[in-house]
Amino acid sequence: MDDDSQNNRSLQRQLRVLVDEARRNEDKLQRLQALELLLLGAESLSELIQMLLHRYREDFALDAVSLVLIDPHYEIRRFLEDESLQVANHPNLIFKADCDAMPEDAASLFPRLGAFDAKQHTPLFNMAHKELSSIALLPLVRQGRVIGCLNLGSSDSRRFVNGSGTDLLERLTAIISTCLENTLNVERLKHTGLTDALTAINNRRFFDQRICEEIERARRHQEILSCLFVDIDYFKKINDSYGHQNGDKVLRNVAGLLNEQMRRSDILARYGGEEFAILLCNTDIDAAEEIAERIRLAVHATPQ
Repeated sequence: MDDDSQNNRSLQRQLRVLVDEARRNEDKLQRLQALELLLLGAESLSELIQMLLHRYREDFALDAVSLVLIDPHYEIRRFLEDESLQVANHPNLIFKADCDAMPEDAASLFPRLGAFDAKQHTPLFNMAHKELSSIALLPLVRQGRVIGCLNLGSSDSRRFVNGSGTDLLERLTAIISTCLENTLNVERLKHTGLTDALTAINNRRFFDQRICEEIERARRHQEILSCLFVDIDYFKKINDSYGHQNGDKVLRNVAGLLNEQMRRSDILARYGGEEFAILLCNTDIDAAEEIAERIRLAVHATPQ
């Protein structure tokens, strides 16, 4: 009789453990599904990244979350800067030229869970507020190619254990990878529609959008905004004398020279024909005149 009672109590304890585990898994699944819906609804690349870096960490009580993105041609960073997301203010957003620059665990095609190795994993967590004990490295893969890695860190050594099931995490990373690729494609389409095909700089449409935004920003922060209009003298004569192909070459060369003179905060666009427009942020008229003269001298000194 005593043996039966002990067996019953043991079975009841095991049942409670299983029920508690099932409830935790159900809660985790519901939170993951809620996050997935938010990610699928992200309207921009910057919104998606903010969700991954901040919302995920808060909702799942993680000590560290970082995102590594493969960005060999600075494309993603350029898109984020256009959306006014300051990459320098997000140390947990890390860019690599290729997979070879990442630790081997992070470049795998499958999630890796286990103990935190300071030597190997510290480069993946630039902003860990607590000493990490366990981590989950979740590769972001599209068409068999690693495009990044979402890294989760916890001070609890039991949070991410090698050998644990990764089905839910694999599903989440598949959704994140798809969302990332979709938002990047949207940004590429927008960029194509706002870029001058000949000179590969911003076009008139882009400039007209940005000038309103920059005027409003300058008013809000009480900053000075200057604008230069640059026109190539005798351009019609160049076309008539040397042909339109050489005229196009001149436009591309001048656009390149203008770009070299710009700061990262300045905005250059082909305004139309042989005209270019430049917005100089936080620049007074004297400084704008100096920049204009520097541009004139650079163009004058360059044989076309």
